[in-house]
Amino acid sequence: MLKRVLAIVMVLAMVFSIVGCAKQETPAPTPETPTPETPGTETPAPASDEYLVWNIAVDPQTWDPTLNSAADGGHIIQNLFEGLTRETKDGIEPAAAESWDITNDGKTYTFHLRDGLKWSDGQPLTAKDFEYAWKRACDSAAASEYSFLVTSYLVGGEEFFNGTGSRDEVGVKAINDTTLEVNLKFPVSYFLSLTSFYTYMPVRQDIVEANGEGWEKNPSTCISNGAFKMTEYKTGDHLTMVKNENYWDADSVKLAGIKGLMIVEGTTALSGYENGEIQVLDSITIEAIPRLQKEDPNFKITPHIGTYYVNFNVDDEVFKDVRVRKAFSLAIDRKAFVEQVTKGGQVPATGFIPSGMQYSDGTDIRPLDENGLPAMEYGIDPSKALVDEAKALLTEAGYPDGKGLPKITFLYNTNENNKKIAEALQGMWKQNLGVDVELLNQDWAVFQEERRAGNYMMARGGWLGDYGDPMTMLDLFACKSGNNDPQWRFREEPTLAPHDKTLNPEQEEFENAINASMLASGKDRDVQLKKAEDSLMNNHVVAPIYYYTFTNIVDESVVEGVELTMTNKWDFRHAEIVK
Repeated sequence: MLKRVLAIVMVLAMVFSIVGCAKQETPAPTPETPTPETPGTETPAPASDEYLVWNIAVDPQTWDPTLNSAADGGHIIQNLFEGLTRETKDGIEPAAAESWDITNDGKTYTFHLRDGLKWSDGQPLTAKDFEYAWKRACDSAAASEYSFLVTSYLVGGEEFFNGTGSRDEVGVKAINDTTLEVNLKFPVSYFLSLTSFYTYMPVRQDIVEANGEGWEKNPSTCISNGAFKMTEYKTGDHLTMVKNENYWDADSVKLAGIKGLMIVEGTTALSGYENGEIQVLDSITIEAIPRLQKEDPNFKITPHIGTYYVNFNVDDEVFKDVRVRKAFSLAIDRKAFVEQVTKGGQVPATGFIPSGMQYSDGTDIRPLDENGLPAMEYGIDPSKALVDEAKALLTEAGYPDGKGLPKITFLYNTNENNKKIAEALQGMWKQNLGVDVELLNQDWAVFQEERRAGNYMMARGGWLGDYGDPMTMLDLFACKSGNNDPQWRFREEPTLAPHDKTLNPEQEEFENAINASMLASGKDRDVQLKKAEDSLMNNHVVAPIYYYTFTNIVDESVVEGVELTMTNKWDFRHAEIVK
């Protein structure tokens, strides 16, 4: 057995030396999610000079750790909850677990929890809480979009999810109050990183089952185990978190609390910062970036493992033709896009896995040349649109100069930056293909559901890596992924995607490569990951546009110690008001 007591573990340190990113989906600011007013005891909103004020930018759909799949909810979870391990700016470190053992075959982990752990209401937190949370993620009744991030690895996880196995057969078990045993199907080099991710964080069975969906939005039932606890939530307006006196490391937490605002409009949020009312924000409008770069030392652009892209609905009557998909992709001028539209140091994208992610030997999967551009791949030139090739493909598909096409629509979620990006795409497709594209926008919650259900032709997509391995970018296109928005599946998934009845036989090649990569290691695994990306990109299931950067502001004249984790989640544990 390999004893690991003080482990600061980097899973593929490669990635994290360059970047951060993480959950998940809406790196550009997103609109509020309308929800009913939350019942429960509320405390008055604090004065801004007593608490750190942070603009979340949206009202997240959820911050239930099992159910969340978006970056906005992830930021909240990062501060309310804590897993066995914790992701920091430097790597992975012990959190609720103070140590762990790993068997020589890499398939059994035994986590040793800290003595005296408590929930925010003072009740004991035990290994059984982790067992319940992990099995809940594997339960199809929970409908977690991230179920595959657990079922793919735990013994018996997929069988329980599919109804062919039982909850008791899932490979996680509390041996006693402070010992959790985990059995994996195969060695997973990044498993300790996974245990820091929110799907692996604990939730309390009595709270979840007594209160049902939305338990986390009620201050009286949002029982958490992180550095902060929630005391107030006003739909579409703000939430308040205060220091959790029952957190095991409460002595290190200096902030009295945090007020998280839900200001959708980036210009309004920036005005709030410039008026001294907001100290932390990352919803920076495109227009403001050049000025902020010149004038404001608090403005930062940091690397971000993630890709902004166009989803094609491969089951759509028009976009089921790979030639049409490729034509729309090649008609995008990616270099002009990042220089004239987004203006935040983004890198033009030629594949789905972003620059900064590495193979097992430490080499970059997508290195950049002296001009900061990746090599041309999959027919995509990062420096220009390939207009002639795109037009020829559209003609070959039976639509010369766009003639004969039905009305084409592009769906995006309401947001200032997304609107500008959508309009830029619309202009390029008109100029380079002669195709009129109608833009449709929806509120964030509605947009998520419509895209997931395949109710679109083309739709915006953005994916931020959840952990330091290329699999974090690829597994969302697996059959069993609840995030497979292009509907690209070679087999039916009646539990996760009951609506998807149109099958895509070519996806089986991708699926086989993903599955093979899970059982391989080293260079053999690298080969399978490359095969998977080749399958995705040669079929032009998505059109990657650029690799993300993370634009953000921390008012260091008012607050210090605000940290970003390796995957760019806000971490306020060590923050302190200095003004």
